Amino acid sequence: MELVMDFLGQFAGQLQSPTLSFLIGGALVAALGSKLNIPDSIYRFVVFVLLMKIGIKGGIEIREANFAEMLLPALFTVAIGLVIVLLGNFLFAKLPGIRREDGAATAGLFGAVSASTLAAAIVMLDAQDIPFEAWVPALYPFMDIPALVLAIVLANLQHAKQHKGEGHKVQVWGIVKESLQGAALSALVLGLALGLLSKPDAVLESFYEPLFRGLLSVLMLVLGMEAYSRWRELTSVAHWFGLYAFLAPIVHGSIGFALGYLAHILVGFSPGGVILLAVIAASNSDISGPPTIRAGIPWANPSAYIGASTSVGTPIAIAVCIPLFTALGKLVFDL
Repeated sequence: MELVMDFLGQFAGQLQSPTLSFLIGGALVAALGSKLNIPDSIYRFVVFVLLMKIGIKGGIEIREANFAEMLLPALFTVAIGLVIVLLGNFLFAKLPGIRREDGAATAGLFGAVSASTLAAAIVMLDAQDIPFEAWVPALYPFMDIPALVLAIVLANLQHAKQHKGEGHKVQVWGIVKESLQGAALSALVLGLALGLLSKPDAVLESFYEPLFRGLLSVLMLVLGMEAYSRWRELTSVAHWFGLYAFLAPIVHGSIGFALGYLAHILVGFSPGGVILLAVIAASNSDISGPPTIRAGIPWANPSAYIGASTSVGTPIAIAVCIPLFTALGKLVFDL
């Protein structure tokens, strides 16, 4: 009962937070037929700044962190991304009326990570003074890259088997290379490298930190408008995708919380770190993933995988999973 009451309090607070209110505002604006439009160039700049900030901050902390303490959470993060894709791919293969490539693409996005959801969770933990290791956001690529690559490889293997025969070979390294060269992952990896190998503390504090929350609100507005348009597309494809997108963030986040708690016992992973790992697992890629999947699985239907991720998965991750796992963390760790 305590968990339910705490969750409801967290949920009510999240509804009033700038993060979710801008997301809802964007959806309402789109639903009312407004012509409001955020230019794509501005959207890309916002994404770049957010990922660079997360990457630089994480790189600085990785440089100063105890590698032994970080190793186990990083391994768990990789495992979560791979397991989510394998489970999702298996599940969609069993459902009627679902094309295998659409299922693999959707599982890939849900195995990957949402930078916007991660940023929203960081803001909430900061607001509630729940400490966490500053390198935890740097776990992002440890889940994101393996999940996207595995989904693309599985879809390509299936496609090759169906259209080119059993003996056709998929160039796995080419898929990996193309995934890493995507704009979003490149920005994140660049930020990590700069934070790890240089001393960008001054530019982080003077430029990236002050812009972070304001640009996050712009991103939420764009995602809200996108969510409404994709929802209409999603309803015309298959209801299985909507059901999966509703339940998967909670299931995936629970896996992340369980492994995070295990890391807490074994290596002293902080309660805030456990909550963030659960949110990372619950999130689904809305920035780096779609263009990567679109390039790697061009025959998959974007209305299915982007619709499921953006219109259902991201709102559930932000509105439900962040307050849910924050409340669970407070209960388990007596915060």
